[in-house]
Formats: sequence, structure tokens, C-alpha cells
Amino acid sequence: MQRSIKDYAKITLKGMAMGAADVVPGVSGGTIAFITGIYQELIATISGVNFSLINVWKTQGFKAMWEKLNGTFIVSLLLGILISIFSIMRVANYLLENHPVLIWAFFFGLIMASVWFVAKQIPEWNFKIIIALIIGAALAFYIISLPPSGAVISNWYLFLSGAVAICAMILPGISGAFILVLMGAYKTITEAAHDFDVKTLGIVAIGAVCGLLAFSKVLKWLFDHYSSITLAVLTGFIAGSLNKIWPWKKVLETEEFGDKTVVIRETSVLPWNFEGEPYLYQAIILMLAGFLLILLLERIATEKPIPVNAANPDL
Repeated sequence: MQRSIKDYAKITLKGMAMGAADVVPGVSGGTIAFITGIYQELIATISGVNFSLINVWKTQGFKAMWEKLNGTFIVSLLLGILISIFSIMRVANYLLENHPVLIWAFFFGLIMASVWFVAKQIPEWNFKIIIALIIGAALAFYIISLPPSGAVISNWYLFLSGAVAICAMILPGISGAFILVLMGAYKTITEAAHDFDVKTLGIVAIGAVCGLLAFSKVLKWLFDHYSSITLAVLTGFIAGSLNKIWPWKKVLETEEFGDKTVVIRETSVLPWNFEGEPYLYQAIILMLAGFLLILLLERIATEKPIPVNAANPDL
């Protein structure tokens, strides 16, 4: 199926939405990919990256290799993600620092609508589907409740951290940055980025690439063979993550990572037990705005979804 420039512009916009989600701790770009209808194509495209592409380049030329790679899709999406990260990161950080209740309320409404959106993709509900949803929700809730690790940081551990964090980033509902905090690698990696420690960042990047390529193949296989159960587990993942982004929190423990203060432990409280201005009415309005945004994104994505293998027929 051929895409027009307008189609790729829309993919770039979806990439910008994913990037905006990824810069907010606790929110996953994978959730946005799912909402905007590109999740399965993204997974299928990533899983198709292998050494056979080099042979295609040698025997059939660069154009054939680029089409098999679904390269224009990847470039369009990455462009949107990078634009968003470098332009929205400052705004997101400002809002999180100065208006945390309001921005978390918006994301809570967005993620709450995402649960409904993903769940309705399941064609038929039965006992197995419900159990899969419960397991996904319980697992996500357990992960976000874990205390941070005090692990010794070795090169192998950095490699593992990169692999696990990137898998979390493409899973709806789980934040890759939060996983790095749990694994005790957040400080080391952020300091490496600040100091331009090429060796450390290179090890993490190699781990991320290996983890992404391996995990995407697992996800593609699950979608191909157990589509409804996989959707149910992902729905549970998103639902289980809602506690992480509840707007009203009591901070129990923080830690300084360079010039950044990261919350290590916190607990959800009711608005009237919140220490500070709860902004109750404004928060409710923003929750509704987040919910309605999902409806808008769904409408954008309702132009007939491209089958997973349509853009990459050899997958």
C-alpha cells in the first residue's frame, strides 16, 4: 500500500505525540502508538530489522531494501519523536515542576480513556481474556510499586538496563525512565548523558537496540498467534499503571540525581488529603480534556488501519 506525503506527515505528528508522552515520567510512548493505530505496524517493522536486509541491498538495490525495511515510516516516526523531545521537554519539565496536579490530571484522563480504547479492540470477551487482563493489571501495579534497586552498576548491568528500559518504552502503560529508576541505573545513565560519557551511553544504546529487536519479535509473534489475549494483557498494563499517574500524591522519599530531584517513593491520596492546592475543579476539567483527546486521536486513526504486513509484506 502506497502512502502519500500527507500520510507520512500524520505519522510524524503521531511520533510527536509519542515523544511528548516519553518525556513525562510514568507515561509510555507505546500507549500513544496504540491509540493512534500504528502500534502493530511499529512492532512488525522493528522485528523485521535483520541481516537479510543487507543481502536485499546487495542483490536488489537500496530502494528494495528501504521498502522492505519500511524505512520512510521509521524516519517519519523518529522525526516526530525527536522534534517533540527537543521542543516539548522543556515545557513538560516546567509544568511538572510548577503545576504537577494539573498535568498529571490531564494524563490520567488520557490514560483512562486509553484503557477503554485498547479494550474495545478485543473482538470477543471470555474467561481467558478477563484473566489475562487481571494478570496484566496486577503485574503493572506490582512493577510501579517496587522500591528502587541498589544494584552495583557494571557494564553488563548497564547493557541489561538499556534492554529492559527500551522494552518498557514500547509496552503501553510502563515508562522506560521509571524502569531505570527501579533498576538503580537512572543516576548513572543521566550523569553519563550530562558528562557525554560515550562509553557508558554506548553500552546502554547497544543494550537498547538488542532488547528492542528481540522483544519486538516476541510481541509480533504474540499478536500473530494470541492477538486477543495480548490485547487483554496490554489493556491490563495500562489500567495497572493508573495509580502511578494519579494527580494527588504524598511524596515519601526523593533522591538528587545531579541537578534533578527524582521521587523514589510516594503514595496516592484523595484530593482533600493533598498537601497543597488540589485544584480539584481544574483537574477534573483537564481529565475530561485528556479523555476527549483520545477520542480525537482515534478519529484521526480511523482512516482504515493498514494491516500489519501491508507496509512490509515480507514480515
